[in-house]
Amino acid sequence: MLALKPICENCAKSLPNESNEAMICTYECTFCKDCVSNVLDNVCPNCGGGFEKRPTRPKQLLAKDPASTKEHHKPVVQEIFIKMIDKYKNIEPRNR
Repeated sequence: MLALKPICENCAKSLPNESNEAMICTYECTFCKDCVSNVLDNVCPNCGGGFEKRPTRPKQLLAKDPASTKEHHKPVVQEIFIKMIDKYKNIEPRNR
């Protein structure tokens, strides 16, 4: 089950369950659309994978399975990450 992490790992933008801005990789690393497009070039800084829109949990199920409240804020260090971007940004995520 998805944790539905509450913030962007890079910029700490709020990403509640109902957010249309939340993007996740296959390991559920969570970033906002702006960071995925303008900072990460659709390359996860943790695994090198790509991102997809995070689904939302139906409101009636949030009481049973609430979204996570644990914030994971680990801003990307561009000087380190640039090598990964250069390696993967022009390769389709499923082919990386």
